[in-house]
Amino acid sequence: MTLAVEVLRVLADPTRLQLAGLLLDEERSVSELAAALGKPTPAVSQHLAKMRMARLVITRKQGTSVLYRVENDHVRQLVTDAIGHVEHLLDDVPAHHRVAGES
Repeated sequence: MTLAVEVLRVLADPTRLQLAGLLLDEERSVSELAAALGKPTPAVSQHLAKMRMARLVITRKQGTSVLYRVENDHVRQLVTDAIGHVEHLLDDVPAHHRVAGES
């Protein structure tokens, strides 16, 4: 149980949750992630290190770049469910239930 609490604590940070969301469907480098978030590369790198220690993300080297992605489908589902749950709290018909083109 303690480890589950720690995993949730790591994801409770807004920047780390955004990073996890960006890594759900594709690998990205630290510089790509920093640009997407508008945050300094060293800060993003520190967040990724914490996420890696909690086994939320894994890395793969490609040349001189290190690419990050979510660790597995369990992490993907955890992040997707957290975001989906919040969408239900904020909107009668959340975005993930709308038909394409519907507002």
